[in-house]
Amino acid sequence: MKELSAFWKEEDAVAVVEVILILVVLIALVVIFKKQLVSLVNDILSKITKESKNI
Repeated sequence: MKELSAFWKEEDAVAVVEVILILVVLIALVVIFKKQLVSLVNDILSKITKESKNI
């Protein structure tokens, strides 16, 4: 019975669940805004390439 009580009082699993939920939300946002993110990264990289040629 003590093992069961200790298991319920243990909160390490709560932190793991929180991290998993945060990762799921981040992955969902990336999937939803994938087109905009790819466009933004391509624009940034093209500007970096143009500016590096001027140096």
